[in-house]
Amino acid sequence: MSTVRAVALYSGGLDSTLAVLTVMRQGIEVKAVTFLNHFGCEISDRSSCSKNPFAAASRFGFEVKLCHLSDKFIDIVKNPKFGHGKNMNPCMDCRILMLREAREFMEMTGASFIITGEVLGQRPMSQRRDALNIIDREAGLRGAVLRPLSAKVLKPTLAEEAGLIDRQLLHGFSGRSRKPQMALAAEIGLTDYPAPAGGCLLTEPNYAFRLKELLDHDPDPALPDLHLLRLGRHFRFSSRTKIIVGRDREENEALLKHYDGVGLMLRVVGYGSPVTLVRGDSEEDVVPVAASICVRYSDGRSLSRADVKVVHDGREYNTEAPPASDDLIGRLKIEKKSVPQDPPQVIA
Repeated sequence: MSTVRAVALYSGGLDSTLAVLTVMRQGIEVKAVTFLNHFGCEISDRSSCSKNPFAAASRFGFEVKLCHLSDKFIDIVKNPKFGHGKNMNPCMDCRILMLREAREFMEMTGASFIITGEVLGQRPMSQRRDALNIIDREAGLRGAVLRPLSAKVLKPTLAEEAGLIDRQLLHGFSGRSRKPQMALAAEIGLTDYPAPAGGCLLTEPNYAFRLKELLDHDPDPALPDLHLLRLGRHFRFSSRTKIIVGRDREENEALLKHYDGVGLMLRVVGYGSPVTLVRGDSEEDVVPVAASICVRYSDGRSLSRADVKVVHDGREYNTEAPPASDDLIGRLKIEKKSVPQDPPQVIA
C-alpha cells in the first residue's frame, strides 16, 4: 500500500502544529511549508517570538520547507481582491496566495491534499464558513483543503470521502477560545509552542499607517524601505524623501546595518545620539531639517545648537543645528493620529 502524503501550511504556532500532528497520528506523511513575507516574524531573528517555532518539526519528525512569497505578496497588499481587514491586512487574499503556492508544492511532491491549522470562527475575516469556501474556490482547491482542528463542523473533504483519512479521529473546534487546543497539546505531549500572537505587522495600526503612507508616495518601494518601516521614528520631508531616527541602541545598530554608504546619515557629536538616516532623494535643504530632528532626540536636546556629523555618499562634514521645534515634529512625523473626541454632553 502506497504512503498517503499531505502538504501542510505551517507557521510554527500551536494550531498549525496540532493540525500536522493530528494528521501524522493517522500514519500520513506530512511535508510542511512555511511561507515568508516582508511583514511577519523574521526567521533569521526570532527575538520577537517567545519560542522556537520549528522545535516541534524537529521533535516530531516532519520536514519544513521555507518559501518566500516576495513580490507576489506586495501586489496583494497594494490591491487585494477581497479587501483589507481593519488595517492593511489582506487576510483572504493572503490565504488564497499561500494555498495556490501550496497546490504547486502538493502536485510536485505527489501529495493528496493540503492541511491547515485554521479554526472555524477564530478570525473574523478569513475563518468564517463562507470565507473558507471562497478561499478554497479561488485557490482552485475545492474539497482538497483539510482543516483537522475543525473538520467535524465542516463539510467532509475529498480525502475524507475517499477514506484517505478517518474523519472520526479529527476534531470539531470552533470559536476564539484556545482551551481545546491547549488540552489537545497536553494530550499529545506538545509543550514547546509560542504564545498566541498576530505575527503579521499589517494588523498593527501604526505599522499599517506607515506602510500606506509609503505606498502613497512610492507605489514600488525598495525592499530596504519596507524593512525600515519596523524601525525608529519616521518623518516625511517631501514626496521623495523621508527621515528616520533611531529610538534606542538596538535600533541605532539596525539602522547602521541598513546604511550602505549611499545617501545621508547623521549623528550628534559629543552626546548620546540617535542614528538618523535620510531615505530617498538627498535634497540639499533636507540636511538642516534632518540635523535638527537628530539633535531633538539626542542627549544634547537642551542646547541651543549642537554639532552634527553628516555622512553623505562617503563624504563627512560637520554642521550646527538647533533642536527641532514641537511644531516641526508635529508637521513632519508620520504616525496615526488619534481623532479628538467631543466631550460628553451633560444633560441637566
